[in-house]
Amino acid sequence: MSLALIFAGQGAQKVGMGKSLADGSVAARALYDEANRVLGWDLKKISLEGPEAELTQTKVCQPALFVHGLAVVAALREQGKLPEVRFAMGLSLGEVTALTAAGVFDFATGLRIVAERGRLMQLACEKSVGGMAAIIGEERSRIAGLCAEFGIEAANFNAPGQIIVSGDKAKVDALVAAAKDKGLKRVMALNVAGAYHSRLMEPARAGFAAYLAGVTFQRPRFTVFSNTTGQVVAEPAQIREALVKQVVSPVLWEDCMRACAAAGATEFWECGPGGVLAGLARRTEKAWVVKSFAEFADLTA
Repeated sequence: MSLALIFAGQGAQKVGMGKSLADGSVAARALYDEANRVLGWDLKKISLEGPEAELTQTKVCQPALFVHGLAVVAALREQGKLPEVRFAMGLSLGEVTALTAAGVFDFATGLRIVAERGRLMQLACEKSVGGMAAIIGEERSRIAGLCAEFGIEAANFNAPGQIIVSGDKAKVDALVAAAKDKGLKRVMALNVAGAYHSRLMEPARAGFAAYLAGVTFQRPRFTVFSNTTGQVVAEPAQIREALVKQVVSPVLWEDCMRACAAAGATEFWECGPGGVLAGLARRTEKAWVVKSFAEFADLTA
């Protein structure tokens, strides 16, 4: 087996995620305890107990998902259930989780990066009125034309026929309202705090660039794919640049998955709640072997 780890992005979070990991795994529990020390607030309690309104805040859910993903990896390793990892990647914030798993920075550094990213993105959300919508069943070329027409941007290329657009909320709403007249199969407004991966996140991009300038990056121990290009990213300076650019650029998730499979991955293990990435993988290529790990019972299933 040639294993790829894939890590969840914002929106996958749910109250209670990681509780059985923290209860059943010493290694996972240690990460939650370290996270509380690093952050100076009780991420563990919010993750395990809520309230949901607090967990869904960008500045909270991003570090919560980061810790959860690495707690899954730690518990698998502790149980002797983690084979050699060849590849890793993550959806949006999950890319920082993947880079941490690959040793580009240690857990505490990765957590601080994610916490600052989430804080800056939440501030950018609060300074603008952004929105996002999912467009189902359309080709990329059609989406490009719609974005140009409505003055919005493509934010996520998640799987064939599943593309997310982002921008000023009034413009996104205008697209949703015009969907039927445009002959679009299905367009759904998303319940999000802002226009992620669009130019409305520029204040967050600038702040994040300044923050990452003071962080030391190592070369990854295994192959990591970048959301911004769908290709391998390896040099420290290149990784830093990609993380900064990603804040205002579309997430090429389908491209990452296809590139990883082409590079030799024979199995994908999703580390995160909800099974979202497994669903996207099945939509992209039914033949891919994908397993999801979110709670302690999944480790022994």
